[in-house]
Amino acid sequence: MSRKAFSASGAVAVGPYSHAIEAGDLIFLSGQTPVDSQTGKLVDGDIVEQTNQCFKNLFNVLEAAGLTPDHVEKVNVFLTDMNNFTAMNEVYAKQFSEPYPARTTIGVSSLPLGAQVEIEMIARR
Repeated sequence: MSRKAFSASGAVAVGPYSHAIEAGDLIFLSGQTPVDSQTGKLVDGDIVEQTNQCFKNLFNVLEAAGLTPDHVEKVNVFLTDMNNFTAMNEVYAKQFSEPYPARTTIGVSSLPLGAQVEIEMIARR
């Protein structure tokens, strides 16, 4: 069985993986770090700027798959510093409307390229 993959010009892959894979009516979006697709580098700034960039990248992938944030069912957020939870959460709350997707937030020791945050999603057609 071959995979149906989606790639977005407004997102970056820093390894051998697809931006998203379709499985039935589910779309699994790979984690996005706050890399600016124009420069290929992490955005400068605090957790607010980095979280905004993660969502920008993810929403570009959703668009490439013909979806919107309203299609998102589950979100996983990875933070290198749980003290950034409140600031990340304020950005997060502006990305979706109620009822919000299910979510897990996990503290990790490090992320690729020294990012402070990485976010992945599962959406449904």
